[in-house]
Amino acid sequence: MKKFLMVVGILFILGAAGVLALTKIDFNRMNADNYYLQITENGIQHETKLDDGSVMTYYSYELDAKNAAGETIPLEFTAQKNLRKDAYLKMYVKNGDEVSSYDEVEFEDIPKKAQTK
Repeated sequence: MKKFLMVVGILFILGAAGVLALTKIDFNRMNADNYYLQITENGIQHETKLDDGSVMTYYSYELDAKNAAGETIPLEFTAQKNLRKDAYLKMYVKNGDEVSSYDEVEFEDIPKKAQTK
């Protein structure tokens, strides 16, 4: 009986740890390359009508981004709101040019080689 309770306890702990990991880990940022860019223009507004009749608005952007080594690539991405002009973003990029997530950062947080215009 002790072995059974110990096995159940270990399984419970592993399950709880798994649930905690799923809620805390952002898989969109895992194994992604980091690029940095500055929002220099307003996004292009798009509207999509949903099945329930409501309208969803999003904005698309096409901007050049630099990585920590100073290499530049063009990125296309969307946002749920029109992003603040002159904001600096840290982009999480997978598969060469697919933006999976982004964060706003301060200019000082950007690597030196990526800070050059």
